[in-house]
Amino acid sequence: MNLITVSGPPSSGKTSVILKTIEALTRRDLKVGVVKFDCLYTDDDVLYEKAGIPVKKGLSGAMCPDHYFISNVEEVTQWGKKEGFDLLISESAGLCNRCSPYIKEIKAVCVIDNLSGVNTPKKIGPMLKSADIVVITKGDIVSQAEREVFASRVNLVNPSAVIMNINGLTGQGSFELSTLLHDEKNAVDTIVGKELRFTMPSALCSYCLGETRIGESYQMGNVRKINLENRQ
Repeated sequence: MNLITVSGPPSSGKTSVILKTIEALTRRDLKVGVVKFDCLYTDDDVLYEKAGIPVKKGLSGAMCPDHYFISNVEEVTQWGKKEGFDLLISESAGLCNRCSPYIKEIKAVCVIDNLSGVNTPKKIGPMLKSADIVVITKGDIVSQAEREVFASRVNLVNPSAVIMNINGLTGQGSFELSTLLHDEKNAVDTIVGKELRFTMPSALCSYCLGETRIGESYQMGNVRKINLENRQ
């Protein structure tokens, strides 16, 4: 079984891209399953069920979605193997720009949309910089010039990635993506012992543990302060 991790900012079109790509994969008689991770709520699992795709859903609640994902990825991998999938796709929550949801030797796809602004690629950290494939969506809404500028900015941030444009409504470009996902040489039996491509966002302060009061006297643990001193 191949395991694929798909991540991206909120509302970038991850689910639409995955649905269209699975249509292309199933035409090759591949059995595909999905695990949808989110924070507080998602009905994306209903969309997968309507399409006849086996799906599981996990909500991180108050926990960082990256930490929740990595704490459960081995369990969902074993579920996928038990179900006999050829390909298991893990879809992340809409992640912040510092999230790091990728695993070494596991193919990573980042979905980002043209409407987020031409400077957005420079603002995104490991989620974009360490992806194997970058899918750019919503290109039908902007001009050709804007598409080219945005793609060039992505390339500057991650020059080694395969950059693709996919229309989540029509599915244009999804077949090409499907050909890059399944590779029997990269089959996995377990995730145990593998490593993240980059460290996760660091925290463990009093607010992580439930503190709600504001003020330095209530702040303990990993606390980082802004530098407000005048620079000469």
